Amino acid sequence: MGIVFGVFFGKEVFGGTGRNIFNPALVGRLFITVCFPVIMTTSWQKPFTEGFGGFVHYTADAITSATPLIIWKTEKVVTSFVELLLGRTAGSIGETFRLGIILGGSFLIFTKVANYRIPLSYILSVFIFSTIGHILLPQKVAPPLFQLFSGGLLFGAFFMATDPVTTPFTKEGKWIAGVVLGLLTVLIRSFSGYVEGVMFSIILMNAFTPLIDTIVLDVKYKTPVTKR
Repeated sequence: MGIVFGVFFGKEVFGGTGRNIFNPALVGRLFITVCFPVIMTTSWQKPFTEGFGGFVHYTADAITSATPLIIWKTEKVVTSFVELLLGRTAGSIGETFRLGIILGGSFLIFTKVANYRIPLSYILSVFIFSTIGHILLPQKVAPPLFQLFSGGLLFGAFFMATDPVTTPFTKEGKWIAGVVLGLLTVLIRSFSGYVEGVMFSIILMNAFTPLIDTIVLDVKYKTPVTKR
């Protein structure tokens, strides 16, 4: 359902590939998150930690567990960084193995498939804003390192926010987008009813992408007014 909705309403209705305003993958995920909130927020299966990550694990243990962000939201307990880095926590497929995400994202940047400006400014802004927020409101804002290594932040920063179609094409616009993404992510995680803010922040930033590029170009290439 998410794939069908994302492809049709996130891409095809705008004219197809290269013409979409919003990231189709996030449109599909947003749709199923809003329509099926319980399944998408609580029903996570406990990851396999034995048998080479489950490859030689022949018994399907249907044990569900809360994600690190939910645990922090409800119990104010910070999950071990080793567990977060190696993907030994509950969460969506693709977002839990942070070490692999960092290596894959670094490869994309090194090969110039993705631009470094948005991931760098996104991650740094989350660290800065969460540091300030945790000092002022420690019961509301999670610690900065936990913010970086939990949820879908790294996956979103490297693989979603760098989409060339739905993100600013100007260099200055990329820095601006990264900073605003970081601020929105921390605010949504800390003060909204949702424990994760990456998806919502990127979707919102997609809507403002044309405006950001327009402002940057107007300021950078402002035509001087000539006197008559």
